[in-house]
Order: sequence, then C-alpha cells, then structure tokens
Amino acid sequence: MTDIISDSDIAGAYEENTGHAIVRAFDGVDYSVIPAVLVANHGAFTWGPDPATSAHNAVVLESVARMAYFTLGINQQAAAIGRFLHDQHYLRKHGKAAYYGQPKEKI
Repeated sequence: MTDIISDSDIAGAYEENTGHAIVRAFDGVDYSVIPAVLVANHGAFTWGPDPATSAHNAVVLESVARMAYFTLGINQQAAAIGRFLHDQHYLRKHGKAAYYGQPKEKI
C-alpha cells in the first residue's frame, strides 16, 4: 500500500503525484513480481506485460482483498503472517530453488 497522498499533492499534479506514491511504495521491491498496489484513499492499480495480464492481476487482487475482508470479519484480531512463513510460501514457488508447482519450461 502507498502512503497517503498529501492535500498539496492532490491539489497540484494529482495524477503525477499518485504515480510518485506508487514508485515510492516499490522502492527496493521488484514490481514485476508484485504487479499490484493499493493506493491509500484511492484504489487498486495493477499492471502486466499486456492488458489481459493486467486485468487478470486485478481479479487476483480483488480476490485477495475479499479473503482479507472476510478474515477480519471472522476474527478482528487476525494478523499478518510472519516474514519467515511468508518467505517460505513465496520462495518455494518463485525462488532460485523453487520446488512447488508446475515444472519450468525448458528452452
């Protein structure tokens, strides 16, 4: 999620400053592996190599948001998973030594 965009940034070049907020949110993060962001007090932005992929990423983001919404409805004390478990789930599918999921295509 981005930081909240200030009133002066909204009054100025709003669209440009929204873009700057998105860029700041991805400082040090590979935007190609996280193709979506929630802009604070605004909404979702998604991207991809083509419009179909961007639309797919929007559907995925909406699905994740729906799960989060229902999770908090069931348990208001629910908290994010720890970094170790997060990395375990992500890296087993996307890391250098990925072992979970479909085999990689041979070129």
